[in-house]
Amino acid sequence: MTLAQVEAAARAAHSGQTDKAGRPYAEHLRAVAEGVRARGGDEEQIAAAWLHDAVEDDAHSAQWLREAALSSRTKDIVLAVTKRAGEPPEAYAARILATPGALLVKESDLAHNADPARLAVLDEATRKRLTEKYARMRALLGLVG
Repeated sequence: MTLAQVEAAARAAHSGQTDKAGRPYAEHLRAVAEGVRARGGDEEQIAAAWLHDAVEDDAHSAQWLREAALSSRTKDIVLAVTKRAGEPPEAYAARILATPGALLVKESDLAHNADPARLAVLDEATRKRLTEKYARMRALLGLVG
């Protein structure tokens, strides 16, 4: 799949979904993909950024991902950043760190999720909970500063 095809598949899969602030979910996907690009990511990482929440959010099935015309590296990155039910954050972080290319995608995801402008529209309790959650994951991944 070309990056344009990956973007179209991701947008279609998340059509009608919104983020915690009520914004179209595709805006988050675009921001993560652009963040990966800005951080020097390659096309496989950018494709994974577009799809980073697809399996986790049941927008695409794991079978769809397996059968998609994507590189095995892109698929590995998507699966690495896909949270699993009941999985401890330490195990999640370890999987990301063990998968080549996944850290850059997760770093971009965390950066957009923790954007003060995005968090500002949330209620105080949610903002505090998410800020702590994102900071903990950044620490587990060794992303300081």
